[in-house]
This record gives sequence, C-alpha cells and structure tokens, in this order.
Amino acid sequence: MKTFAEYLTESKQTYDYRIKIAGDLPPGFMAGFKEKLKQFDVVSMTDAKKTPVQKNLPDFPKYPNESMTFVDVTFNYPATPPQITQIAELLGLDPNRICILDKQYADSAEQEAVKQDAESKNLLTDTDYPAPDKQQRDLKKDYSAAPKEHQVVVKNAYKSSFTVAGGKTPPAVTTDDFPMGDKSPIGGKNKIPAVHSSAR
Repeated sequence: MKTFAEYLTESKQTYDYRIKIAGDLPPGFMAGFKEKLKQFDVVSMTDAKKTPVQKNLPDFPKYPNESMTFVDVTFNYPATPPQITQIAELLGLDPNRICILDKQYADSAEQEAVKQDAESKNLLTDTDYPAPDKQQRDLKKDYSAAPKEHQVVVKNAYKSSFTVAGGKTPPAVTTDDFPMGDKSPIGGKNKIPAVHSSAR
C-alpha cells in the first residue's frame, strides 16, 4: 500500500508555459521579470532566446518586421496568463507584445508549422510528371524550329474543317438585317397638332 507522501508526489502537477515577447525588451526587464515570477515557485526557467527579425510573427500579426524573445518556464504554483501579463506590464512592457502559451501546445504548433512549410516546398519542387517521350521531344523540336513571329507547329495545328450532323447552322438574324422604313413611329405623321382656343 502506498503512503500519503507517495500519493502526494504522484498527484503533483506542474504548469509549463512558453512566454513570447515581440520586439526589444525594456532595459533590465528580464532580470526583474525572473525575480517577480519566483512568487509562483519556479521549478525551471530557460535563458531568454531571441529570434532574428521576421517579416511576420505568427503570434503577433500586428507587429511585422520584429524580433521575438521567448523563455520556457515551469511553475509548481498555478500561474495564469493574465497574472504573468500583468507582471510584464508593471515592468514597463506593452501588454499587447506578450503572449503566454501552454508549452505542449506551443511545441505542437511549431512542429505543425515546420511540417506545413516543408510540404509547401515539396509541392513547388517535386513533380510527378514522367520524362518526355519521343513524340513530345519531336514536337518540341518542331516548335523551336518555327519562326519566332508565330511559333506554331503547322503540321499539328488545330483544324476546324469538319461537318456537323444536321447540316450547317444558318447565321443569326439581328436587327441590322431588318429593312429600314421612312415613316415616323408616332402615328405616321410628323405634324405638330394645331392648338384651338376655348375663348369665345
């Protein structure tokens, strides 16, 4: 039978976060930030790592062409993202420039982004087309041998000389084909009616 201490050890939970900050940090920010986070009983905290300037930061779409600083931290005490954001704001950081993610989620999101990037590159570089056969190579020669003004392979040009079942369709009749008259469309007369006075 397990002792109470063993049950307590097994049920112990830690809180893992990845804290990301866009742009340059205020002077002395990181030292003060680490000191303030100690209130949540820090188990481990990595050194701050800074990325190169990137055109688009996935977690900060409003801040293009910025670098990003991030740290991974593990707490024994449950710390919520709003609490961590408030600490950063008290140390002079714009609260819109900090993003706190669950570390497991952040790792999976980054792996997925790398995977999608690799797949998109493969789509651009990999082709499933077979090597050209003899007929295709001959057509290429005919095309390249044609005059530059009209590079058309004459012997393979599309021809429209074929007969349709039911005969040839007559051309459509438009209003331009109707006979034009010389009469006015208003009653056949172009006279202005005479005005009769009602005075006696």
